[in-house]
Amino acid sequence: MAFDAVLIEQMRAREATRRWWPGRTINDELDACVAECPDKIALTARRVEDGTTTRFTYRELAALADRVAVGLVRLGVTRGDVVSIQLPNSWQFTVLYLACSRIGAVLNPLMPIFRERELSFMLAHGESKVVVVPRRFRGTDYEPMLSALQPGLPALRHVIVIDDGTAANSFETLLSGPQWELQPDASEILTRHRPGPDDVTQLLYTSGTTGEPKGVMHTANTLFSNIVPYAQAMRLSRDDVVLMASPMAHQTGFMYGLMMPILLRAHAVLQDVWQPQAALGLIAGEGVTFTMASTAFLSDLANAVTESGTAVPTLRTFLCAGAPIPGALVERARAALSAKIVSAWGMTEMGAVTLTRLDDADERSVATDGAPLPGVEARVVDENGETLPPGVAGRLFVRACSAFGGYLKRAHLNATDAQGWFDTGDLASIDAQGYIRISGRSKDVIIRGGENIPVVEIEALLYRHPGVSQVAIVAWPDARLGERACAVIVPKPGEAVDLPSLTAFLKTQGVATQYWPERLLLLDAMPVTPAGKIQKFKLRDLLNEMLDQQT
Repeated sequence: MAFDAVLIEQMRAREATRRWWPGRTINDELDACVAECPDKIALTARRVEDGTTTRFTYRELAALADRVAVGLVRLGVTRGDVVSIQLPNSWQFTVLYLACSRIGAVLNPLMPIFRERELSFMLAHGESKVVVVPRRFRGTDYEPMLSALQPGLPALRHVIVIDDGTAANSFETLLSGPQWELQPDASEILTRHRPGPDDVTQLLYTSGTTGEPKGVMHTANTLFSNIVPYAQAMRLSRDDVVLMASPMAHQTGFMYGLMMPILLRAHAVLQDVWQPQAALGLIAGEGVTFTMASTAFLSDLANAVTESGTAVPTLRTFLCAGAPIPGALVERARAALSAKIVSAWGMTEMGAVTLTRLDDADERSVATDGAPLPGVEARVVDENGETLPPGVAGRLFVRACSAFGGYLKRAHLNATDAQGWFDTGDLASIDAQGYIRISGRSKDVIIRGGENIPVVEIEALLYRHPGVSQVAIVAWPDARLGERACAVIVPKPGEAVDLPSLTAFLKTQGVATQYWPERLLLLDAMPVTPAGKIQKFKLRDLLNEMLDQQT
C-alpha cells in the first residue's frame, strides 16, 4: 500500500522547531518497558460474557507480539501492508497492534458494529491483506460475513478467526500458537522492517458528510505528541491503572487504552462489553485509577454505584468526551464516584484537542469542553475567515502537533491549509480564558453515545426505500446517549411508511444497527429554502416541540 500522508511533510518542519514530536514509536516504548519493568502486569483483559480474565506481564506481552509478528510475515504480510481487525477490546487487539508495529505493517481497527456495507468499502479502500475477527460476538457470526465479502476484495488473502483455536484459520493456529519467534530467521524479521516515527502506523475510518467514510492516517509522532501532554495534564504515571471500556477501534480506546499505558509503563485493564456492574468489579479488583469514555458510560457507572452501594475509592478521574456533560450528571457522578469529572473534546484526526484541568472548578466541565492541550492552537472565524472575538461562535479551526497525515486516497478532502490549520467542521466559541465550547456542527453528523452516525449515507439509502419521497435524518436529544437519530420522511403518495419497515430495509443493506433511526416523523412536506434545500434546523425545532409536549 502506498500511503499518501501528504500532511506529514508539511508538519515536519514546523514540529522540528516546536519539538512536540517525540521521535519514538510504540516499539521503542515496549522495548523500554521490558528493560525497566519486565515482570510488571501490563495488561488485564476481561470478557464480560463468561468472566474470563487474561493477564500479561510486559515481558510476556512483548514475547507474544514478536511471535504474532513473525506469524503475520509467514502469511505474506510485509512493511506497509494493512492488517484489519474487527475486534472488541481484547488482549488480541493489543497484541496485533504491537505485532504489526514490529514489522512495519499498518493496523486498521474496525468497529464490531460494522456490517457488510461498511466493511466492503473499508476493506477495499484500505486494500487490507489480512482481517482478524471473532468467530462470534454479541450474537453476530463474523466469519461467514467476511468470507462472503472476500471474493470482492482482491487484496484480502486471509480471514483469521479468534475462537477455540482448533480451526485451520484460527488466530491460535496461524499466529499465537506456534513459537515463531524461536525460528532461525525471526530476529532478522523483527528488526528488518521496523517503522520510523513518521511512517503510517494506524488507518482509522471516520464517518463524515461526503457519503463515504474517510481513512485517517496517523504516525507514531502524531499519536504520541498528543498522548504525552494528555497524560501529563491528567497527572498519570506508571503507578496508575487505566480502565478502557470505550471501544479500542475508536481513537479514545486506541490512544489512551492501548498506547498510553505502555508509554507510562502502567497497567491497562480492558473490558470488551460495556456493563456497569462488571466495570465496578474491575475498578475494585484491579485498583483502577483512571478511565475515559462517553457521557453514557459516566451516567451508567454513577447509577451502578448508587444502586449497588459499591464504592470506587481508587478511581481518581473520569474523563468524559463525545457529548456535553449535563450539570446534573456532573453533580451526581461526583457524589457517587468521588472522582474528578473532566470534560474533553477531540477528533479521530488528532485525538483529544481540549481538556478541562484537574484543578478547574466542576463548572468548567459543564460550561466548556476544555482548553487546548500543549501543542494545539485553536481559533474561531467568521464566514470570511476573520478571527472572531472571545465568546462569539463561528467555525472552529485547529492546528495541532497531533494532526493526522491526511485522508487515504482523498487528499482533496484534507481540509488543511498551507499553514496547517484544519477546518474541524464544528461551530464553537472561545472564552477570554481560552476555553472552548462546541456549539454545533456545520458537518451533518449525529453523535450517538460517542459514535458518529453517517447521516448522508443513511439518507441516501433510505431514498431507495419504495415508500420514501423525501428523507432527512436529524438528531433528537437523549439523556443517556446525548443524541439519537430521527428519520423525518415525506412518503410517496399512497404509500405507508413505518419505523419497522425502515429498519428492516436498512438491515437488508448491511447497515450497522447503531446507525438505524430510532424515531420516525412523517410530514406532508419538508421545510425548505427558496433554493429547495431542506432546513434541518426547523425539523430539529419541530421535533423538540413534539418531545416537550409529550413530557
